[in-house]
Amino acid sequence: MNAFRELLSADRVTHVPGVHDPLSATLAVHAGHKAVYLSKNAVAAVTLGRPDVEFVPATQIADRAATLGPVLEGVPLMADAGAGFETARDAAWTALSYERAGISALVLADHEGGQLKAMARQAPGVAVIARTNAYGKGGLDAAIERCREYASAGADAVLPAGVRTPEELFRLKAALPGVPLVLSRSEAGPATPALADAELAVLGVRLVLYPLAALLAAVRAASQAYRAIAEDGTADDVERMPWAAFTALPTVGATAAPEAPGLGS
Repeated sequence: MNAFRELLSADRVTHVPGVHDPLSATLAVHAGHKAVYLSKNAVAAVTLGRPDVEFVPATQIADRAATLGPVLEGVPLMADAGAGFETARDAAWTALSYERAGISALVLADHEGGQLKAMARQAPGVAVIARTNAYGKGGLDAAIERCREYASAGADAVLPAGVRTPEELFRLKAALPGVPLVLSRSEAGPATPALADAELAVLGVRLVLYPLAALLAAVRAASQAYRAIAEDGTADDVERMPWAAFTALPTVGATAAPEAPGLGS
């Protein structure tokens, strides 16, 4: 069974952090995460230095994903659907290329049902989380209707971007019986309900995504180190991982991370 479908069928919430290269993927695995996420914003940031670029080719995402497999140790990978999913035929072919790159699930944003049906039929090994931004334009009723369409077309789960309150999540669950819900806690989007996992699980939420949290933390730390070197001529006062812990990363199993400052779970 697809690993993400197993997570979506469980009666609990799984937190899915973003990764962007083999080193960040290694850290996520060592922290004990059960799934990770490669977002197109992260790919644009690390390959172009431009996280605001909207057009990210699916081939570029798949190429980046292929570098992560050797360090993921079986932890399943989710990725954004970049440019290449515009038609039903393209969607099926590109989903298969994602699967070959080691991607187990993809996030498809505001596409027509034809793409979902084609992927469900021709690329059944890839789980699909259908994201909709309909809430921002038409409110909760519009989001519910779009999510219902996606579920009928074959989506494994739906991500209603912009939903703000527990009451709205309750209405979504009631309107979409048996359809797993996914939330994104991205700094690039609106805030989502800050509830405990047990409460989210009761409301039908199965995955909570953090596409950029680790990347933004890494960028801030790097920025502080560069500034310290430029202004003080040393980075001694900047908190960073000890060299011994850094070089030990490739040899440490996911359940036994090195005990050192700066390496938390």
